[in-house]
Amino acid sequence: MIEFADVHVRLGPRDVLHGVSARLPERRVGVVGANGSGKSTLARLINGLALPTSGTVTVLGLNTRRDAAKIRRGVGFLFTDPDAQIVMPTVAEDVAFSLRRKGLTREEVARRVEAVLTRYGLDGHADHPAHHLSGGQKQLLALCSVMVLEPEILVMDEPTTLLDLRHSRQVAALLRDLPQQVLVVTHDLPLLADFDRVLVLDQGRVVADGAPGEAIGHYRKIMS
Repeated sequence: MIEFADVHVRLGPRDVLHGVSARLPERRVGVVGANGSGKSTLARLINGLALPTSGTVTVLGLNTRRDAAKIRRGVGFLFTDPDAQIVMPTVAEDVAFSLRRKGLTREEVARRVEAVLTRYGLDGHADHPAHHLSGGQKQLLALCSVMVLEPEILVMDEPTTLLDLRHSRQVAALLRDLPQQVLVVTHDLPLLADFDRVLVLDQGRVVADGAPGEAIGHYRKIMS
């Protein structure tokens, strides 16, 4: 469960979010809005990368202001640019790096890395240079490095922005099969067509909230 209660966020002289309140128990939630509407800030509130100026954000029963470290252990976050999350030379090493604080044996780390790379189709690239992968493969690698930690919630900020149509469809297919609760910030409206719920932000406020067809229809009216 993710819950925002009268959340305001002020960054410098600018109010980014104004009185956002929403309880999000659904498995797949989309967030759309124009650039500068507060979408990415909303996403970053979920694992404590941003904190509310006032109001509360509760995730997995914990308050992000008090328990951000605990929340981050249960919330995986994917940034728009996967290169920002790739830190090790090879694909397998990058996924293994996520497990460095788990106290696992070398054998268990290797088993988990192999399993997640196989699941997402990167097992044939385990020893390849991570930064030499295609854009779609890098996005999958970033996903592997998060999913190997088995988070309860996955937050994705513009996961298809840098991808071609084939890889965008691949990400959409993966989202349908993930057991985790997923919140996706995106401009890729077709990606949200079969989601459970979509929030529309405009100038820092939630102006529509409902099934994808209804919410996206409202968003199109705003943008026109």
